[in-house]
Amino acid sequence: MNGNLLLRIAVAIILLTHSVFGIFNNGINDFGNLYLNQVGFAPFGLYLAWLIKISHIIAAILLLLNKYIKLAGFVTIFILIMGIVMVHFQEGWFVVGGGRNGCEYNFLLICVLLAIMYPSGFSKKINS
Repeated sequence: MNGNLLLRIAVAIILLTHSVFGIFNNGINDFGNLYLNQVGFAPFGLYLAWLIKISHIIAAILLLLNKYIKLAGFVTIFILIMGIVMVHFQEGWFVVGGGRNGCEYNFLLICVLLAIMYPSGFSKKINS
């Protein structure tokens, strides 16, 4: 088994479930209309919310197919960082327990995506 296959499957499941449920429970529309439009993205908040969720679905599929991993990772990491900046940071670190809606979950997803994108680490080998 590929060393990061389990991580790719896990992140894909997280991205898919987070996105698909939002499609069917009106969460995406609420996020676009009731949050993004209210914080300055009007009149594009709804479109932006859908683009975010569609990007998560595409990233999940790419992770499962092991294709364009770095592109999928960079886009998803950007969205996760923006989520931290705009929503989660002000709520603190903890998602549950010591707080609510904090940034620890996004932080973990970012680290896992980086591990998937760079399975051998960040260093470059210099051949002499």
